[in-house]
Amino acid sequence: MSAEALRALRAADATLAQAIRIVGPCTLPRGRGSPYEALLSAIAHQQVHGKAAAAILTRLRGLYGRYPTPQELLATPDATVRATGLSRAKVAAMKDVAARTLDGTVPERRRIMRLDDAAVIARLTEVRGVGRWTAEMLLMFTLNRPDVLPVDDFGIREGFRLLHGRRVQPKPRWLAAYGERWAPYRTTASWYLWRYVEHVRAERRAG
Repeated sequence: MSAEALRALRAADATLAQAIRIVGPCTLPRGRGSPYEALLSAIAHQQVHGKAAAAILTRLRGLYGRYPTPQELLATPDATVRATGLSRAKVAAMKDVAARTLDGTVPERRRIMRLDDAAVIARLTEVRGVGRWTAEMLLMFTLNRPDVLPVDDFGIREGFRLLHGRRVQPKPRWLAAYGERWAPYRTTASWYLWRYVEHVRAERRAG
């Protein structure tokens, strides 16, 4: 992450600057890969532990030796896909991702990179099982967009609450307004809020 982003965030918000100092350098990874595969992964991770989702995805890829193409996924019987550990709803969502990839609703990486954030969210939320949060995660971690603040995310709001010593989490709309001061580096600010939650939890475990 650029030094310019950290300088701007420190200057814009003295409280966030404390989190930056405590957490240290930003190690936000650079995303790669296709939106199609990223959405399959996101759906697998919905409402399950990360390790469980990783195991499901390993079994899914094992059916084909890699991620299935959209055509292969649509041609695979639901029962076969469900045997990897996916629920009926998640199988339906993944197959809709495949169908929407084939019809262009979910663009290939080169095409989606030309769309602005709002257009990406509008496109992706047409897909079954893909809400705004999932689209925002794709923007941040697959497309490397620098100015995304997922205000509905529990960890983001919890990080803000802990950092500011509040009793309750901020409401999403209020946090969106507050977060305007972090533009155009709201992705980096989000990363620090997530990491600050981890810092506090680690300190509590250490006693």
